[in-house]
Amino acid sequence: MRRDNPAMKLATYKDGSRDGQLVVVARDLGSAHYATGIATRLQRALDDWNFISPQLHDLYESLNAGKARHAFAFDARRCMAPLPRAYQWVAGPAFIDHGERLREARAADGPESQPADPPMCQGGSDDFLGPCDDILADEALGIDFGAELAVVTGDLPMGLSPSAALEGVRLLMIANVLSLRELIPAELARGFGLLQGRPATAFGPVAITPDELGSAWRGGRVHLSVQCDWNGGGVGRCESGAETRFDFGQLLAHLCKTRSVRAGSIVGSGTVGNRDGSAGHCCIAAIRAVESVEGGAPTTGFLRHGDTIRIEMRGDDGQSLFGAIEQTARPAAPSR
Repeated sequence: MRRDNPAMKLATYKDGSRDGQLVVVARDLGSAHYATGIATRLQRALDDWNFISPQLHDLYESLNAGKARHAFAFDARRCMAPLPRAYQWVAGPAFIDHGERLREARAADGPESQPADPPMCQGGSDDFLGPCDDILADEALGIDFGAELAVVTGDLPMGLSPSAALEGVRLLMIANVLSLRELIPAELARGFGLLQGRPATAFGPVAITPDELGSAWRGGRVHLSVQCDWNGGGVGRCESGAETRFDFGQLLAHLCKTRSVRAGSIVGSGTVGNRDGSAGHCCIAAIRAVESVEGGAPTTGFLRHGDTIRIEMRGDDGQSLFGAIEQTARPAAPSR
């Protein structure tokens, strides 16, 4: 696997098809350019990354310099998920948030030991949501948001070490991993996993290569904060790099421990969170866990229809890196 991963930002525009049209996006997210002459779909670029990515990078540089002849204003509302469907989508709980720390501290038998391997969860990957698509679900099911980071891989051979696995990271994204909390406990009790409790995941408008993060990408972690706003009010400003128990190298190495992983697989970090809770929380479940421990019962409800959630990450210069996820909860239309 090559170590060189040229800097660029990529998105997928809606065009009525399942996989959309690949576009290259300027660093400031102000303009974009179709990549049609290079690769029409992101998966096509991932399948032949060493050949295609330098061409996309050249277009990216032209776009940033204002020299791309057919550039147009970038509009996140026209975006699908950068990879609208994927070969697989898995996540591991890389963070211990304040709610989990409090539960451990109050547990009768003391805190649990840290697992040697990340307990990873498989999610649905055949249909992702775009950054501005509505959240369609029954509010009685306990709709929760969950801000995560995710990587898109190249081909990973079986048995890679964590450091070698990191070389296979092609792109990074932000995600809103939605949960229906009223379904998850019952499914776990029946042993059926999280299938119905995990609706489609939404991803930010733009996927970026690790080089775009500069020094913020180190040790398999993104050392920046994730910003979560609920109905316009800030509920979380959590640091994503300082307190992870597993970095992306470890997550990827665990994933390919017994099998090869193909280009276009997506691996998430689990909900971003910090131990002391001073920066808030990136999901409602964590807020409710703190309320339960400190007050005996949760007082914060889950998302209601009409509620909005915004998730974003900014660089040290204040520039939005991935664009923003901006979603509204709506009633699910009855099936026909």
